[in-house]
Amino acid sequence: MTDASLQRLRIEANGAVQGVGFRPFVHRLAVSAGLAGFVRNTGNGVVLEVEGPAHVLERFVARLDSETAPPAAVRELSILRIAPQGERDFEIMASTQEGGHFAVVLPDLAICPACLAEMRDPGNRRYGYPFTTCVHCGPRFSIIEDIPYDRSRTTMRRFTMCPACRAEYNDPESRRFHAETNACALCGPRLTLWNAAGRARATEHDALRAAADALRSGAIVAIKGLGGFQILVDARNDAAVSRLRERKRRPSKPFAIMVPGIEDAEALAEIVQEERRRLTCAAAPIVLLRARAGQAVVAPAVAPTNAWLGIMLPYTPLHHLLMQELGFPIVATSGNRGGEPIIVDERDALDRLAGIADLFPVHDRVIAHAVDDSIVRVIADEPVVLRHARGYAPLTVELGGTTGDAAPILALGGHGKSAIALTSGRRLVLGPDIGDLDSDEGREAFAGAIDAMTGLYRVAPRTIACDAHPDYHSTQVAQRRSARVEHVPHHLAHVLAAMADNGLQAPLLGVAWDGSGYDGDGTVWGGEFLALEHGRLRRVAHLLPFRLLGGERAAREPDRAALGALYAAFGETALTMMECPPIAALTDRERTLFATMLARGIHSPFTSSAGRLFDAAAAIVGVCRRASFEGEAAIALESIAQRADRSHELAAPVLRDTRGTLVADWRPTLVALAHASHEGMAAPVLAAAFHDALAAIIVEVAWRIGMRRVLLSGGCFQNARLAGLAIARLRAAGFETWGHRRIPPNDGGLAAGQAVFAAQPMIEEKR
Repeated sequence: MTDASLQRLRIEANGAVQGVGFRPFVHRLAVSAGLAGFVRNTGNGVVLEVEGPAHVLERFVARLDSETAPPAAVRELSILRIAPQGERDFEIMASTQEGGHFAVVLPDLAICPACLAEMRDPGNRRYGYPFTTCVHCGPRFSIIEDIPYDRSRTTMRRFTMCPACRAEYNDPESRRFHAETNACALCGPRLTLWNAAGRARATEHDALRAAADALRSGAIVAIKGLGGFQILVDARNDAAVSRLRERKRRPSKPFAIMVPGIEDAEALAEIVQEERRRLTCAAAPIVLLRARAGQAVVAPAVAPTNAWLGIMLPYTPLHHLLMQELGFPIVATSGNRGGEPIIVDERDALDRLAGIADLFPVHDRVIAHAVDDSIVRVIADEPVVLRHARGYAPLTVELGGTTGDAAPILALGGHGKSAIALTSGRRLVLGPDIGDLDSDEGREAFAGAIDAMTGLYRVAPRTIACDAHPDYHSTQVAQRRSARVEHVPHHLAHVLAAMADNGLQAPLLGVAWDGSGYDGDGTVWGGEFLALEHGRLRRVAHLLPFRLLGGERAAREPDRAALGALYAAFGETALTMMECPPIAALTDRERTLFATMLARGIHSPFTSSAGRLFDAAAAIVGVCRRASFEGEAAIALESIAQRADRSHELAAPVLRDTRGTLVADWRPTLVALAHASHEGMAAPVLAAAFHDALAAIIVEVAWRIGMRRVLLSGGCFQNARLAGLAIARLRAAGFETWGHRRIPPNDGGLAAGQAVFAAQPMIEEKR
């Protein structure tokens, strides 16, 4: 071969190409083809140069595109022909920080089958080791401290590989070739069991066995997992689960459970094919599944009055070993106190979980980023992420439109289910769920997440985007941190997040239904229809507003939402409807006081909220009159609707044109609901009929507006019955329809929408 026959290509690969075995894959591909050159990580992805005959290079590029295997995913290849250098070997070179710091950081991955098999093999040197990993699995985002992804830039840098692990790391034939998390029992993280005072009681497998024994006896155990602590208890033991509820001050919100294997999940819940795929995928989220009728394994206290169970499979070696010891389902809930963020440090856990947990299995691998368990629900046959965390976060989305020249943006989300987003050029990154911002601990975690994410991606944002609500902590943080703040309308952010999720551009009709959102007109929005076209936004329709008795208090007391809705439907006579549960529960004094408040609008703002309308319906049919957590009434209404044994049709809402804006008047539906409930119609039948009526009004508005592309967003579309009915009917009527997929439809997705708006602002047309 003459030098003249050689060519050299420089290839830049962007996407999920770090921490996924992509460099070893490229190395094997190049060596097998007899090519020379190198591959290395950079601050923006991977760069490789390959040298050889033209026809061999052509075949190499084709194989690079076709043979890249998950979890690696190349989004973009840039290929440049350069001068040959006459090299003979191909090597993996040291990483550099060229190209910036916006490489795709991979989420944490569940243990792969090969590592699981080794861990279960008594003849393997990693038998029983609870922290085994390879290039295909294990911690990624939770341990990364800087980009590009190398062991020296992760919390694994504290562990020096033993000779056997180093040999694997340097062996091109090993699946641990350049596995940055490589370790074993001789050189890697170790497990220790602490008592409530922080004293070590056991180590390694003895620690695991002692934790399992404690769980069998009804103890509550706080275990340091992949991205933070989890609180565990025997899910079969109703007394133990109730004790956890009392200690954690969580009276009724369902707990997630972990089961040993997929067969155990199928014994507890009805699982369709897509749900099974989510349970067993590398993200390994909690999946909301319909509980099997009559299952008697899981204690009633796990998910009181709920038709669904949140189930996950073991996803780390540690979890697999523990579940192998136990063989029964356990509650596995977030390691925190109610309303606080998940805990990542073992000493912090001893303090903040004092009085909750009895024992603490901990390890010495530092968690750089807190990552809770993700939650997924299959809606209209598609998986929808409801909590964006382990296995999914951080999420990188390529933006369309004209965002390429936009300056870096930081978006701070809302007040509940907070998360932050960053943009650089056409790339948007949505970080993991942080939690609510009511507590000092939550606000501290929020500030830490901002610093960690902007530091990791080396983004110095010129603009900060936030919610339009002036009292949100995130809004106040934005105003303190920057002079350039974009206050983004809440429901527009929902729609823009869904558009980014689906890669959509205007024009389209966005349906944004949730509990509440600030707009500045004195009304609490939440049942909105927004037309987006040509850089402009119009509120073209909304649900009829009604008084929200007591303001925000009504979100915790569905009875109050019902009183406001009934007052809108019946007027002053509503407070005399003694047959209606919310009215019957009132004292004479309360009846007089509330009638005055509603008539005069005292501490009773108007709301167009679909979420509060669901609360009202739940109270009227008697399934939830007090809520201990957000969405409890709507969840109860959807749960009971699953038990409907026949269909019933309530009076349909009426569309009225009010100064060019359509108003969906739901009062006929609510009147029919109240009358049917009084006449003794079964609550499940009424709950199902209410969902049907609300889904129908979405289709009716879409017909009247005349836009053929419809997008559903907002927390109400976590309701699989509502979203499924709306999507099916819209599609049957000829509309192109989308919901959410990877970005949550709830407030956890707001930051993504805010970032999109800041990059491409829209003009709101008022009517």
